[in-house]
Amino acid sequence: MNPFEIVSFFDLRGHVLDVKPLGGGLINDTFRVYTDGPEDYVLQRINNAIFKDVELLQHNIDCATAHIRKKGGMTLTFLPCKATGKTYWTDGETYWRVSVFIRDSYTYDTVNPEYSYYAGKAFGQFETMLSDIPDTLGETIPDFHNMELRARQLREAVKADAVGRMKEAEVQAILKDLLPYEQEMCKAERLYREGKLPKRICHCDTKVNNMLFDKDGNVLCVIDLDTLMPSFVFSDFGDFMRTAANTVAEDDPAIEKVDFRMDIFEAFAKGYLEGATFLTPIEKENLPYAACLFPYMQAVRFFADYINGDTYYKIQYPEHNLVRTRNQVALFHAALLRVPQMKAYIDSL
Repeated sequence: MNPFEIVSFFDLRGHVLDVKPLGGGLINDTFRVYTDGPEDYVLQRINNAIFKDVELLQHNIDCATAHIRKKGGMTLTFLPCKATGKTYWTDGETYWRVSVFIRDSYTYDTVNPEYSYYAGKAFGQFETMLSDIPDTLGETIPDFHNMELRARQLREAVKADAVGRMKEAEVQAILKDLLPYEQEMCKAERLYREGKLPKRICHCDTKVNNMLFDKDGNVLCVIDLDTLMPSFVFSDFGDFMRTAANTVAEDDPAIEKVDFRMDIFEAFAKGYLEGATFLTPIEKENLPYAACLFPYMQAVRFFADYINGDTYYKIQYPEHNLVRTRNQVALFHAALLRVPQMKAYIDSL
């Protein structure tokens, strides 16, 4: 079924003139729908291989966008399907949705202190708006950022040794490096069980390019809401640090060039603490922990996949996951060294 047929199932204003691919997303297939009416639209095929419960996915998004709109905030608008009233259409195999295209809006991939500050403030405000949402939202990817689960998966991979990689000297060395930090990195789950750390509604994919800007450089709204779900605020804070504060790409083999950028940390933290006005003291004081947690978690995930025989992440050469692991381990240690500075900066704010 072609995109022209699919959009006919939604309540669009105007007649469709053309449908063209939009953006280069890695998860969903996205198209811009041109009409002769007052609005253009965005058509997306939802990747239900990753997001297995599309009903829950759209429930989360519908509740969150309605709550933000009720508070006067700008957010995405999804159209109902004519037949069902739901904000997605399915033929039983593929799932599609349509949202209003926000004209004169722009995304940026630039990672510098200025845009990191904008990102911190935008995601902090986003969480603040959803901090009192009355609806119950579910996990679109269960245990997405559960460090205890990731640690257990690594131990299972080591025990199974599916492709015999545990005999490699470097694998043994990396394992010896990672294991002593396991208990400390699982702190969030322990605090949650003790009733000291709440779960919030988080974005869980905090990249600079997941915000829309107007032509004057002002943030319009947060986009790409598929991973919106209950989590610890560490997810939004730490995941941004992992990608933005690394001086090189996550699979750069030149680990001697890996470092943790304090200018990015300070800019994002300043914006985030201005925007996230609901934070408890225990959430604030553990933001440096979050900055260390996410490179550690990603190192564990890359490492377990390498030991398992590269069954999850796509690789471009045989040692790709091992290179990624080295990189993230180096970033983790660089972040650990900056913890005193991070704490001092958070206290100064």
